[in-house]
Amino acid sequence: MYAVRVLFVLQQVDYEPLGIMHLSSVLKQAGHEVRLAVASDEDVVQVAREWKPGILAYSVWTGGHRYYLDLNRRLRQVVDAFSAFGGPHATFFPEMIYEDELVDGVCVGEGEYALLDLANALEQGTFTPTIPNWHFRVDGEIVQNPVRPYIADLDELPLPDRALVYDKDPITRLSKIKHFISSRGCPYDCTYCFNHAIAAIYKGKGKRVRQRSVDSLFAELEETRRKYPLEFAVFLDDTFILFRDWLEEFAQRYPKEIGIPFFCNVRANLVDQWVVDRLKRAGCVSVGMGIETGNDELRNTILKRNMTKEQIVNACLMLREAGIHVITTNMVGLPTSGIEDDWETVELNARCRPAYANAFIFQPYPRTQLGEMAREQGLLEGDIDDIGAAWDHSILKFPPDEKRQIENLQRLFAIAVEWPWLIPLIRWLVRWPRNPLFWWAYKLWKGYTIKTRIHPVRLSLREYVLIVRRFFRLT
Repeated sequence: MYAVRVLFVLQQVDYEPLGIMHLSSVLKQAGHEVRLAVASDEDVVQVAREWKPGILAYSVWTGGHRYYLDLNRRLRQVVDAFSAFGGPHATFFPEMIYEDELVDGVCVGEGEYALLDLANALEQGTFTPTIPNWHFRVDGEIVQNPVRPYIADLDELPLPDRALVYDKDPITRLSKIKHFISSRGCPYDCTYCFNHAIAAIYKGKGKRVRQRSVDSLFAELEETRRKYPLEFAVFLDDTFILFRDWLEEFAQRYPKEIGIPFFCNVRANLVDQWVVDRLKRAGCVSVGMGIETGNDELRNTILKRNMTKEQIVNACLMLREAGIHVITTNMVGLPTSGIEDDWETVELNARCRPAYANAFIFQPYPRTQLGEMAREQGLLEGDIDDIGAAWDHSILKFPPDEKRQIENLQRLFAIAVEWPWLIPLIRWLVRWPRNPLFWWAYKLWKGYTIKTRIHPVRLSLREYVLIVRRFFRLT
């Protein structure tokens, strides 16, 4: 028997990949060797050639899947390893295994124990294509296995292996802002999101929403602070305020035991004065909240958000009066919508007066209800391979002039919300051809507001230099 070497491969580190960190900690706990290779910083082909991993592991999102398929072909030329694909794209489009004969396995759903079982089987020489959660390629045939139940007790998982990423990437390691997650799953079925799709995959396999204990979350926070700089926590839970008993305990203990400012995500129809008081008491300085669209029909019938404008405006007002900054998320270019619907979204945001209004161009991700509806109604100009970043372009069939306005408005959206008196000018500007000026306005204003309002942490000169260098490298 021998420890299996697992090489995780990333295109670049532009965020904290908590999923990979969790996978690594489970593998290392079982005695396997884990390494990370980052294509933007090193020759990953050379790393694979020299280290000789038994598993090449990729966490893939829709829009970036082609990059990783191409990279896997290059790596397989120099190393005889099992190619394992996981992440959102693999979960909702496992058919990718049919597209490339060098994809050996696709992991659907939660990957900690699925990848561990694969590594153990390869280590022991007992591999059979029956491991839950996996679609395998065996002798040219595809074997599809059902998912195992949800991980019911998140506290049983070891703390994420931050060293895997931090030892590789000094910017992430030195950042005073670190990311955490206290729960998995979401009870809502918004049509543009993947939660209803993952719930269908796991139907009858346990609770779709699971919450870590406050003790478990605090243990991770304390370990991270002991080893690395930590002055601001970002909680990435879909909705941080779902469970009131948990929030009450968190709010009572966090100021005394942790005591650093934090950001979390909330949902407008769950925000009331009780929630705001607990967030304020705990030390919350900023929250994320989805508005998505200002049009009631689009928001509640098409997106199934099930909330009113009044709930949205009142939630923002209560949070703002408590001194908690709000960053809103919005979509432009929705199916069945037009540019005037997007301007209605601008106007609702202006009423809410957020610290920053984030806008994304709708992308018809596979297996989401809205993505499938767009396909069925013939609203797409391309297919899944044409999906790009949610701030880049729309692949829906809009008239050329309207599509140009939608894509330009995405870049100027936050500026229109911050200074509504500029809306007449911006209505004129969005008719211009796409140009770098709008892109720079978007990036610079977003960067400024995130650093000063949403994640207000003092940066040293060295940190500024590192962040600016990364910004230009990634853009």
